[in-house]
Amino acid sequence: MRFRTGLIIAAIFAITGYSCKERGAKNIDQGEIYYTIEYMDNTNIIPKDYMPKNLVVYFKDDKILFEIAAPFGNAGIYNLSNPKEGIYDTYLSLLTLKYAYAAEPGEIHPGFEAMKGMELHKTSRTSVICGFNCKNAEATFPADRNKVYDIWYTEEIGVKNSNASTPFNSIDGVLMSFYFFLGSAELHFNAENIYKKEIPDKTFERRDKYVHVSKDEISSFINKMLSLFIS
Repeated sequence: MRFRTGLIIAAIFAITGYSCKERGAKNIDQGEIYYTIEYMDNTNIIPKDYMPKNLVVYFKDDKILFEIAAPFGNAGIYNLSNPKEGIYDTYLSLLTLKYAYAAEPGEIHPGFEAMKGMELHKTSRTSVICGFNCKNAEATFPADRNKVYDIWYTEEIGVKNSNASTPFNSIDGVLMSFYFFLGSAELHFNAENIYKKEIPDKTFERRDKYVHVSKDEISSFINKMLSLFIS
């Protein structure tokens, strides 16, 4: 019975899941993208098993939700963009604490202050990630313009303005391999699996039961929460 159940589950994933080792699905306008998280040049304060392992992105047309959650303490950071409803929110939760910040259209989500001054240069390089044809951009930062970070993105996933509220808002494509600096933490994200599936509109609705705070306050909370994981 277990063997048969395993075969059924494997068959479902073979139909709906697109691993980076397999052929990518085309013409996706809604679904989920799972990214691995690599912590660069940092000392882990807590065991890796308790650190966020994935970034999950839910998308549908021009609506998008970024979710980074830890496997304990109800800890997570969520960035929600729903242009039609005028929602550009950041949510932070840790244990019983819940904070939210509502940004204006075109405003960068809180927590990215360390990426100020980033310069992007698009190149002619190409690659294939998760079966999708990708283009390249190189990012540099004021601290060391000689250090170059490769950013890979694809124009073959049908989500509009996916980076509008991120430091990569000049890139018109879905990020597949990229870096974020959140406070003192340097995080590298790589697309691992892409799922073509129907995403309920409720996913992109404004959350309640959060205390609304200023941008400076929630940025401070984000930095403090990250300091629990990384020094």
